[in-house]
Amino acid sequence: MNIEFIFSVLSFNNLGWIGFGVILGYVVGVIPGLGKATAVAVSIPLTFYLPPLAGIAYLIGIAKGSTAGSAVSAILLNTPGEPSSAPTALDGYPLAKKGQASKALKMGLFASVIGDFFSTIVLIFLAAPLAQYALLFGPVEIAAILLFALTFIAGLSGKSLIKGLIAGLFGILFSTVGMEVETATVRFSFGFIELYDGLSLVPVAIGMLAVSEMFVQLGNIGSLEKQQSNMQQDIVASSQRISLEDWKLSAPAILRGTIVGSVIGILPGLGASVASFLSYGLTKRAAKDPSRFGRGAIEGIAAAESADNAVVPSSFVPLFALGIPGSVIAAILIGAFIVQGVTPGPMMFLQQPDLVMGIYISMIVASFILLIVGYFGQKIFSLFVLVSPRIIIPSVIFFCCAGAFLQGGGIFGVWLILFFGILGYFAKQLDYSFVTFLIGFVVGPQFEHSLRQAIAITSNYTELLDHPIAITFFAITILTFVRFIFYKR
Repeated sequence: MNIEFIFSVLSFNNLGWIGFGVILGYVVGVIPGLGKATAVAVSIPLTFYLPPLAGIAYLIGIAKGSTAGSAVSAILLNTPGEPSSAPTALDGYPLAKKGQASKALKMGLFASVIGDFFSTIVLIFLAAPLAQYALLFGPVEIAAILLFALTFIAGLSGKSLIKGLIAGLFGILFSTVGMEVETATVRFSFGFIELYDGLSLVPVAIGMLAVSEMFVQLGNIGSLEKQQSNMQQDIVASSQRISLEDWKLSAPAILRGTIVGSVIGILPGLGASVASFLSYGLTKRAAKDPSRFGRGAIEGIAAAESADNAVVPSSFVPLFALGIPGSVIAAILIGAFIVQGVTPGPMMFLQQPDLVMGIYISMIVASFILLIVGYFGQKIFSLFVLVSPRIIIPSVIFFCCAGAFLQGGGIFGVWLILFFGILGYFAKQLDYSFVTFLIGFVVGPQFEHSLRQAIAITSNYTELLDHPIAITFFAITILTFVRFIFYKR
């Protein structure tokens, strides 16, 4: 890596897109109900016209910014921008009612940036070594790994394992639409030529995440407007400084939260909510006076936010090293990578090492931009909680449809987005996990292709003994699935 390459990564154009992504993500995070998955999904069509590094860095900036921004509404309105910020509201909102909203916001920001930065370092040091081992894998090993990836469906199925499995199987079913690679058989096209190439991840993800969420918000528009009118007085925050005593209380919580978030991010299927609640619970258990929590303990904010933000970078470890989406954001980013002609996985380190290094540098830069944007813009961004949903909802739907039209699908792409938006709406209303649907949709084609290759090179079951890694992953898959079944019961 030479100086010229570093300067190209730190060019004004690339920094501008990273900054724009962080700002947009922070705004989206502040507004309850939108979330980083919605923002990233809506923004993917914009990356069609950007260079690969700028486009991917822009989306990662959105993910980082929205994760940190969700703490603003949690602290000021007791309404987390995302479910993973719910523990932040437990102590952030009581502090805001005591007139210490600014202190709570600052600690949430500092904890977010620290957790995010050190988790990015974990990604840099772990992804490449794992990818080197992954390069030794053949079709049999890849099929076993992808079968293990499908067990993430059980971990992300929500309250009902059966509903999660049904949603995941529907995702796999939709992934089979189009022309089959080996036999050129057209499946489930229903006479539409546009479906011969299969369903693109972009309209599926945007419809299931963004459009469906807007339909849900549209049904709750009355309660959202009432909540805004009742909470206007809580937006004003006086300036408070974080004392040395606050830092002494919060530093161990930030360290603990960063470790918890980094580990849980690497393990696919758990997610940021598990990390933030676990970190908050461990910090409360380690406190000398646990009764302070829920009444304005500043270390509670630090624990939740550091873990929440540490999950995002570390969740890219399985994506970069193995090509497996370990989170919703990772699943959506696969679409952005493919759009740019990049296949996430171990070969990415050999074929496009400059792009990987550029992404790493951009992620570190995004952490510092997040600190600057959050610190100087908190009072401004906090006003976005008052933006009327009557403006937000139609604007998001319009941009979703425009993105689908411009990406090459034309009016057919718009119909696809609306179809999956309606499907996602009913899935949410009936408590079917759209996350497991996306996991099945993303992993399905790769699993089918590698499984066909594995069957072709293994004439009988005894030849599997020559693939100990595959046997290991098959065993882990069975144990994981059995564990989830007993856990759900």
